[in-house]
Amino acid sequence: MDEGSAAIDKEDCEEWVQDSSVDHRGRPPHRAITGSWKAAMYILLIEFSERLSYYGLASSLIIYLTKVLQEELKVAAKNAYFWNGVTTLMPLLGGFVADGYLGRFSTVVVSTIIYLLGLSVLAISQLAPSLRPDHSLHRHETLFFVGIYLVSVGTGGHKPSLESFGADQFDDGHAAERVQKMSFFNWWNCALCSGILLGVTAIVYTQEKVSWGAASAVLAAVMGASLVVFLAGWRFYRYRAPEGSPLTPLVQVVVAAVRKRHLQLPDDASELYEVKPQNTKKRLLCHTDKLRFLDKAAILEHGGGDATRGPWRLATVTQVEETKLVLAMVPIWLATLPFGMEAAQQSTFFIKQSSVTDRRLGPHFVIPPASMFSLVAVGMIATVALYDKVLVPYLRRATGSERGISILKRIGIGMAFAIAGTVVAAAVERRRLSSASPAAMSVGWLVPQFLLMGVGDGFALVGLQEYFYDQVPDSMRSLGIGLYLSVIGAGSFLSSLAVTAADRVSSRGGRASWFGKDLNHSRLDLFYWLLACIGAVDLVIYMLLAARYSYKTVKATKVGDDVTGDIE
Repeated sequence: MDEGSAAIDKEDCEEWVQDSSVDHRGRPPHRAITGSWKAAMYILLIEFSERLSYYGLASSLIIYLTKVLQEELKVAAKNAYFWNGVTTLMPLLGGFVADGYLGRFSTVVVSTIIYLLGLSVLAISQLAPSLRPDHSLHRHETLFFVGIYLVSVGTGGHKPSLESFGADQFDDGHAAERVQKMSFFNWWNCALCSGILLGVTAIVYTQEKVSWGAASAVLAAVMGASLVVFLAGWRFYRYRAPEGSPLTPLVQVVVAAVRKRHLQLPDDASELYEVKPQNTKKRLLCHTDKLRFLDKAAILEHGGGDATRGPWRLATVTQVEETKLVLAMVPIWLATLPFGMEAAQQSTFFIKQSSVTDRRLGPHFVIPPASMFSLVAVGMIATVALYDKVLVPYLRRATGSERGISILKRIGIGMAFAIAGTVVAAAVERRRLSSASPAAMSVGWLVPQFLLMGVGDGFALVGLQEYFYDQVPDSMRSLGIGLYLSVIGAGSFLSSLAVTAADRVSSRGGRASWFGKDLNHSRLDLFYWLLACIGAVDLVIYMLLAARYSYKTVKATKVGDDVTGDIE
């Protein structure tokens, strides 16, 4: 290629996006007209709306279950854990559908409509006189659970599709947009936390002082308006067509490797099969020496004709490396589950703790218990802003690294803060129980545990988002966001199992259970210590796994920069 044609290719790369995305007419996107922050702003707005709705419900759910539906503490806690678990595991299914069949934009639209339907059912069940709990508790309870589980289904499609659709607006192969994408995840979480902050203050206050039905009606109206705004940005978006099941290529690699298990691997990895860069728009990955058995799927067999080149017999190096990446994620995912257990306490027992303290601010104002969750959002917003604007620029200058700090290190820091928050929660709860009048303890004592969990989320949750989006195969990015959310979902289920196990063990022999009829007859401090010990042991294991982890490395593009996954 001569210098003139190389310059032309460079100009084309600057003007047109060449990452397999298309504009609303199905053409290669024009860089100046589509994507980047001009498109991301519409997406951030609907994320704000969704988090406003979700946390307006989630933060006060245990209060609603105990006060309105009159459930016992441990029953309400298990129901809250179960709902949180379902809601944050559903994105695995939603991400699979978005990546493989509907596409991310369409999945966002469909799931938002389902979400809106769920909010409408909640509003009707709380506003219609014949459906209110004081008229028919059983009928109201049935409609209430139908409404919140419709919200779960809507969240399942909305969360993984919207976040990956937002990140798709930035081209990994363009140096400036690649840096913008790193900031996108930070500002995504600022929008997320702003929605949380308003949800656990204004919405919760409306629930307490006006009515639950009025709050649900407001949430439905805001969600409907945000959907209209999201659709208004359709001309500016970059779209990716679904490619069928994202899991099929991974299975094909394993099958091909097993079928060729008796073949000898070549000494030179360059002899393994790979498509030429000029023949594909997809990013190609560099070969690694881990899980070498899978490399056999890319061995070229001589003779045999087309039968030896089928997708179940021959895979590319990139497909093999993508399979390795997914397998390498499994131990990381497992090692972050105790963090999910600690995070699950924020909207359950932390809120219940708040409800049994003195929450008066002056003679006329009482803080709603669920509004204490706003401190988590404040801690997260402050952490993300300081991280993006102060810490990362300093680390970039100090280390010369584009990212400043690796993704897994960021997650590990967040896990450590979550453990600290749980330890503080245990100490504060023990002090409350030991005082002569537990109900007289000021809610201010709970501020440190909420803030520490917020700081932990600012490191760990944002890191998990980046990790599972960046390290999965490009065709699985919605499913990758689903994997990140499943950490919280699985953590909620594990928390429910931990409550059940602790309740059974602690009540043996006629002893008082850790979970009594209310918090004053419970030992929540011991449960917190149990979670902290599990988290501390797990953090050591996580650090060992993170030290041995190999990040995705992308081959140099035809005309531009080298592109790597996480840069140490």
